[in-house]
Amino acid sequence: MPSTREHLRNGVVIPAHPLALTALRTLDEERQRALTRYYVDAGAGGIAVGVHTTQFAIRDSRYGLYRPVLELAAETARAALDSSEHAGRPFVKVAGLCGHTPQALSEAEIAVALGYDVGLLSLGEWQRESEAELVVHCREVAEVIPLFGFYLQPAVGGRVLSYAFWRELAELPNLWAIKIAPFNRYQTIDVVRAVADAGRDEIALYTGNDDNIIIDLLTPFRVTVRGERGVRWIDGGLLGQWACWTRTAVELLARAKAARTGAALDKAWLAEGAALTDANGAIFDVAHAFRGCIPGIHDVLRRQGLLRGVWCLDVNEQLAPGQAEEIDRARAEAAKTRAEERLTRSTVDMDAERARIALLKSLVRLQVASRARIRS
Repeated sequence: MPSTREHLRNGVVIPAHPLALTALRTLDEERQRALTRYYVDAGAGGIAVGVHTTQFAIRDSRYGLYRPVLELAAETARAALDSSEHAGRPFVKVAGLCGHTPQALSEAEIAVALGYDVGLLSLGEWQRESEAELVVHCREVAEVIPLFGFYLQPAVGGRVLSYAFWRELAELPNLWAIKIAPFNRYQTIDVVRAVADAGRDEIALYTGNDDNIIIDLLTPFRVTVRGERGVRWIDGGLLGQWACWTRTAVELLARAKAARTGAALDKAWLAEGAALTDANGAIFDVAHAFRGCIPGIHDVLRRQGLLRGVWCLDVNEQLAPGQAEEIDRARAEAAKTRAEERLTRSTVDMDAERARIALLKSLVRLQVASRARIRS
């Protein structure tokens, strides 16, 4: 079995784990455990807990849910993975870490005590500090737990970070992976190039660009590593979008990896990518600047039978007007696209089979003709 670090580098699906609440906005342990088991059973390669999708408010002293939620997910995942069905399967547990250094260090210590493998370090609260100060902060946290770097888009609390920042961060020995989620192509390339220029091919790269998942997974980034030209792929995804429809996400990543080895890319991938972006726009409530993002994920999970409602700790965090209808529309469009893709793949397979049979017939005719000439 690969090490946890190798498992990350191989590229897997890591859903950002939501928070299941009752109508009274207390932790719904039954549904919380059900979500974790769902991710294990769906074939995810790990889970990320205590992240934006889990709701940052779990850290608020009014709720005191940070440790209980991480502990519940770790225990449930461990029990599910101990079953004969999943025995020996690698699975990475990612803990979300926030705040300035004292808070992040405290959360890192909790995560390590609970058996988490790596910490996804948010820099959302570091809005005015210099990038040099950010690197010092990351270095201190990395002494407690291996780091999963995080480029968070400014629209939801992140900040723009330069190529120079990522180039220096890539020098940290305990940096295992980076979640690239600026929702920006230029900034995405900055991270890929910085890791390559540092010669750190062992650092796993994960898309967090929910608006461009398929393009991220299928782009061969041309880079130079230690003087040698090569291709760097984004290995997998750590995504709020993959908190729902997770089995489909696992299948998608497997197909994308297989497609990378082909000589040419089927244009059907572009249609599938556009459909997934459209669905994400509805779920994440792009029309209202992402305000209904978490309730949107909850609504899809409710439809899947995994959550009882869309409640969040913040009573003001609700589905936006018209968002449920947008999710209905996007789901219907995505279903049509998947059906069209299956038909296209089936037609291509049939055409390939016909071509194979025609080739075999031609070879047989050639052999028969050759034998006839020999006899004569």
